[in-house]
Amino acid sequence: QVQLVESGGGLVQAGGSLRLSCAASGNIFSISTLGWYRQAPGKQRELVADITSGGRTNYGDSVKGRFTISRDNAKNTVYLQMNSLKPEDTAVYYCKMALWWGQGTQVTVSS
Repeated sequence: QVQLVESGGGLVQAGGSLRLSCAASGNIFSISTLGWYRQAPGKQRELVADITSGGRTNYGDSVKGRFTISRDNAKNTVYLQMNSLKPEDTAVYYCKMALWWGQGTQVTVSS
C-alpha cells in the first residue's frame, strides 16, 4: 500500500519562503516521476513541478525561477522549496507519485 504524506504548509507573508516535504511509502519511489500540484478555491488542479527518476525537472510557468523541486531517494521524500511567495500561490498543495496522491497541505500567502 502506497501512502504519501505532505508537510510544511502554513501561513507566510508575501515574499517569504516555505519548504514542503512529501514522504512516500512503498518500493517504487526511486523509479517514479514525482510531482507537486496545487488547487486554489474555484480553480482546477494544476501542475507546479515534477521530477523524473533521473532528476530532470519541469515547472509550471507561474513558478519558474521561484520554486525548486528535489528528491531524496534514500529518504523516499520529495521536496518543494518555494521562495518569493505571492498571494496567488495560495492553494492546497498535493504531491503525486504514479497513481497515488497525498492528502494535501494548505499554503496561504498574505499580502
